[in-house]
Amino acid sequence: MSLLYHLRLLADYNQWMNDKLYTAAATLPPGELGAERGAFFGSLQGTLNHLLVTDTIWLKRFAAHPAGFAALAPLAGDVNPQQLDQPLDADLAAMHARRTALDAVIVALLDEMMEDDLDMLLAYRNMKGVPSQRAFGSVLLHFFNHQTHHRGQATTLLSQAGVDVGVTDLLLRIPDQLAD
Repeated sequence: MSLLYHLRLLADYNQWMNDKLYTAAATLPPGELGAERGAFFGSLQGTLNHLLVTDTIWLKRFAAHPAGFAALAPLAGDVNPQQLDQPLDADLAAMHARRTALDAVIVALLDEMMEDDLDMLLAYRNMKGVPSQRAFGSVLLHFFNHQTHHRGQATTLLSQAGVDVGVTDLLLRIPDQLAD
């Protein structure tokens, strides 16, 4: 199977897991979402916000790809975060709506993408303005890996707060090929 097939699988998994996280977070008592828990970004809200920020930053960078992906058009007028912890939304409902919209863009982007697009170089500048050029397929792997890293933190924070997110394994999103 191709790299593109696996990236599409990761886009599906990403969307599924993000919905599970936000659904679980919505069960927290008032005040718990923003409670300081000693995580990289403080609270569960800070962690979820960081993922919104970084996904927005990366998706805006992806708009510079030579293929000119139409799926990224909805982000053209969106905020361009200047800090990795810049608050984007005040409450969980608004964050969830933004997350749902971003995940739809990610799935559409991967559906639009062609295998050859993955080998092209993506030129961008990091948050400090340092220029880079990297293979787009590898950057996409980083994009999904980063999300998985912080979602793991978020599931731990939810678990510590007494909320069970349920099974989080990618395996559940891989089609079972067992012949009947």
